[in-house]
Amino acid sequence: MTSSHTQPLLGCIADDFTGATDLANILVRGGMRTVQTIGIPAPGEAFAPDAQALVVALKSRTVSATDAVEAALHALQWLQAQGCQQFFFKYCSTFDSTAQGNIGPVTEALMEALGERFTIACPAFPEAGRTVFRGHLFVQDALLSESGMEHHPLTPMTDANLVRVLQAQTQGAVGLVRYDHIAEGVKGVAARFEQLRQEGVAVAIADAISNPDLMTLGEACKAFRLITGGSGVALGLPANFRRKGLLNNGEASELPGSTGPGVVLAGSASKATNGQVAVWLAAGRPGFKLDPLALAAGEPAVAEAVAFATAHEVPVLVYATSQPDEVKAVQAQLGVARAGELVEQALGDIARALYAQGIRRFVVAGGETSGAVVQALGVKALQIGRQIDPGVPVTLALGPEAPFALTLKSGNFGSVDFFDKALRRLAGDWA
Repeated sequence: MTSSHTQPLLGCIADDFTGATDLANILVRGGMRTVQTIGIPAPGEAFAPDAQALVVALKSRTVSATDAVEAALHALQWLQAQGCQQFFFKYCSTFDSTAQGNIGPVTEALMEALGERFTIACPAFPEAGRTVFRGHLFVQDALLSESGMEHHPLTPMTDANLVRVLQAQTQGAVGLVRYDHIAEGVKGVAARFEQLRQEGVAVAIADAISNPDLMTLGEACKAFRLITGGSGVALGLPANFRRKGLLNNGEASELPGSTGPGVVLAGSASKATNGQVAVWLAAGRPGFKLDPLALAAGEPAVAEAVAFATAHEVPVLVYATSQPDEVKAVQAQLGVARAGELVEQALGDIARALYAQGIRRFVVAGGETSGAVVQALGVKALQIGRQIDPGVPVTLALGPEAPFALTLKSGNFGSVDFFDKALRRLAGDWA
């Protein structure tokens, strides 16, 4: 089926940069040409006129709820101006935000702006081990509250009951679409939606333990103006547009590889990134560890890291990734916000200096780190390519300089050998 539709169909708002890339990756897999913007474009600014999905990447997961709402509403206004028909608010598959909660306030603000009385919330992403059953979020085989996320330095998650977590953040009532409703298919889910609406529920946590569950949810939400969730829910959205004749069959186009030098920049303290750092170093590959205390003391750690990277003919790892007890010790001395800001600023400065030295492949680990790096590099938008690992695609950075290869990895995502694999994929090696 051929479509003559030229305006974007789906407008997405993500609360961090790696989450935005994760979502964009899902949409590309579904056959939607997708562009991710870095922050909110200026009024009248547009990218890739043939894009079928636009993803606005915010850096709002850990800011105040007031600031998060303001940013989301501005992003919505820009997406509406581009002609988007449906909207998606994307948050982390571990449902984390600040203690006050940004997911609930942003969801309710977007609902009000769009005139919606009901929507869903579903962070499930089974390919990455995130499933929701009877309203409880699991990470692999562990409840969220026992998965390591309870120790997250910025957004600790100590409760796996998502109905309870979201209800604490919202004014409206929160309900549940249980797995038995999902198992009844699209009609059963739609009937449950209507029942919850009649009961006065505004937002419903939706169970999902498999990709078919997400496809069911996606089709059941085809008439919604607003959907919220992790990137997994987006699996079912392209098919809705295709059934309407608005989306061509086939996959999004390939991106060219970059043969330039590469670097890995890791700021995440997650369990997955700690494992990836350990594998890299155990293989004897070069690594430079940033010390936040040294940065705070004014030591030339940034210059030392740049010198270390340029002294090697092979890609190096520059990392601030540490075990939870080390992170807490640093935070006790510097404060949580200050410690994070120092690392993000340093990694952004290092990225900018290495770009000037000719680095053209960047593998970045951690949502906050990714935000700092793309801003430091002046990237305005990303064209999304093939998937490296679930939730992590190759991207081509679009900005004031020549395009270059970049991948932004959520701290919790990726196989243990992700860093080496990503560098090869960015060079066009898919063997």
